[in-house]
Formats: sequence, structure tokens, C-alpha cells
Amino acid sequence: MAMTTSDVKTVSILGSTGSVGTQTVDLLAQAPGRYRVRALVGGRNVAVLAEQARLLGAEIAVIADAAQAGALTAALAGTGIQVAAGDAAVCAAAALPVDWTMAAITGAAGLAPTLAAIKLGKSVALANKEALVCAGEVMLAAVRDAGATLLPVDSEHNAIFQSLADNNHAAVEKIILTASGGPFRTAGANEMGLATPEAALRHPVWSMGAKISIDSATMMNKGLEVIEAARLFALDESRIEVLVHPQSVIHGMVCYQDGSVVAQLGSPDMRIPIAHTLAWPARMSTTSPRLDLAKLGRLDFFPPEPERFPALKLAREALRAGGGAPTILNAANEVAVAAFLDRRIGFLDIATTAARVLDALGPARADTLEAVTELDRAARASAEGFAAARAA
Repeated sequence: MAMTTSDVKTVSILGSTGSVGTQTVDLLAQAPGRYRVRALVGGRNVAVLAEQARLLGAEIAVIADAAQAGALTAALAGTGIQVAAGDAAVCAAAALPVDWTMAAITGAAGLAPTLAAIKLGKSVALANKEALVCAGEVMLAAVRDAGATLLPVDSEHNAIFQSLADNNHAAVEKIILTASGGPFRTAGANEMGLATPEAALRHPVWSMGAKISIDSATMMNKGLEVIEAARLFALDESRIEVLVHPQSVIHGMVCYQDGSVVAQLGSPDMRIPIAHTLAWPARMSTTSPRLDLAKLGRLDFFPPEPERFPALKLAREALRAGGGAPTILNAANEVAVAAFLDRRIGFLDIATTAARVLDALGPARADTLEAVTELDRAARASAEGFAAARAA
């Protein structure tokens, strides 16, 4: 049966040149005729953004780095694709009416565009966990006001979302998020203390961007996911468990009050959760590797070790403290990760910097966008100060 115009889903991708964005583009290219791309938003990579816009026939391509406007205009000359650049253009593109938006701009920079997409009242596939962490109250209020649907893209939260398919939230006893353990799962303190950015970026299972790869190595990523899960699924921190699962096959589990445990399994390929949100509430075909449990042979699970990975404990403490504590944690961690990648501080200094900033700034509110923005700025300045002192 031929598809009609009403069958075609309109989509935009915020962060199309990053890891999640490029995989989303790949899925769209495999489903010609099913989706119409309105906006693609990239950070600085003009060549990739222009190639994506041509491939998908996007209406508009936006580059966040305003200095790249001329280069993008030249790259798309003669295509009829509109070009824009700068922060205001990013938010304007996010506000274009579409059925589905991929929110994949990394870090706090993705907050304003994600809010703009939420206000459309449609489906937002959330790959930017930091936005929900640093501005949870603001984002959830915006979702309620607009009647929007948040579809989690993180493999763990997507797994919980799928395992809650019957929507019987009242019967949930707890949820379990799994963690690969990262490249330093079995490393000692001395090895981690001497770790280089190259070693920390070598994730044993997943292929991800630099920032999230470092977060995985410190297990801050899992801590941020605990905060995100608490907000996505309205759960107290005590009902969110983390288990290290090196094979990364079971991505999340829901434990019900009758003793049942419902889990979502799949190959460690981000195209699977992305495809789930893209086609939701239906399903779509992907070329992702199929899971062969007989070949795999075994599944291992271990409790995390908070002594070696203090970031997870820090995140739980921030969630329990509430208010602006998660905002502070997220901002300080972003600065510390960047400082580590620049070789200005050591690997173990990442969590130490975040802890010191949390102590320095103390309790704070984060119930408005203005309050979040100011607290984020203060936390970054404080973290920069600690990082500079450590590097001196």
C-alpha cells in the first residue's frame, strides 16, 4: 500500500553530527519515504552536517558555531536547503513544528533547544541526559504544560521504558540499571590515577562520543542516569539499583511486587533504542546485530564499587539533596571532564573536582530556567578554579 502524506512523520535532529545524531541519520536513510526531515542541527562539523542535509533532503541545516556560517552556506550552495548559524538559530530550528525531535546536543548546551522542542507538545527522544539532570523541575513542568511525550534514548532508560509497557507503575518495586563498568572495571587506584585520556576513551563495549565515554569510565554516567531515571519514572533514589554487567546485553530491568522481573535485552548498539523511539509506538526494522545468547554463553553481574568509583555515590547524594545539587554536579563534571581531556587534571581529579564544587556552593534552588542558568554558570566557574589550582 502506498504511503500518504499523513503517514509520513516529520522529524528534526538536534545534535545530528554527534554519535547519537549520526546513527539517527543512518536509520532515517534506511527508511526512505517514511520520514520528512525539517531541521538538522550540528555543532562545528560543517562537512558532516552538509552531507547529512543533502542525504536526507533537510529543509534547514543549522550550525551552532556562528563562525562556520559561511562554510556551511558554501557547502550547501545550489541545494535549496536553508542555512542558519548561532545559538538563536539552533533554538529556532528546535521550535519548528515536527512530530518527533531527537534531542542529542551534549551537555547543558542542549537545555534551551530541548525545551523549545518540548513546547511543541509532540514526541521528544531524549538523548541529552544532562538537560534532565541539571533542569529536571523545569523540564518536567514544561512536559506537563505542553502535553509532550519524552521517549528515553539512553539504552538503560529505554530498556526500563520498554519493560514498563503495561504502564502498571503502581506495581513496581524497583528498577535496575546496568553498567558495563567501563575500561577501568578491574583497574586499581594506581592505574586509574595514571590513566591517560586515550586509555579512558577506550570503552570495551560501546562506541560513544568523548564526553560520555569519560563519564562511563568514571561511572558518573551511571550516576547521572540514576538522577534521570528518578525523574523520568517518578521513583525515589532508593528504588533505583545499579549492577555492573560487562556483556552489556541486559540494559535494564523492572522488578515488580509479585516477584516478576521484566528485562529488555539487545546487542550493544545505540541504533536499537534510537529506532524504538523513532518508530514508537510502532517498531521499525534495523540492521543492528541480532543477539545470540547461545553464542554468548553467560551473563555476569556485580555490585558497583563506590570506593573506586565515587562519582556514582556523589550523584546519589546530589539526588537526595535535591534542589540545585544535580545542576551543580552536572556542570562541575562537564568542566572536569574537559580539563582531563586537555590533560590539565588527572582521571581521579574528575570526581574530586565535582565533590569540591558541591561542597563549595552548598544548597541552591533550580526551579526556574534563570536559576538553573545562573547556578550552572557559578558551578562551572568554581570547577574551573579547582581545575586550575590542581594543574598549577
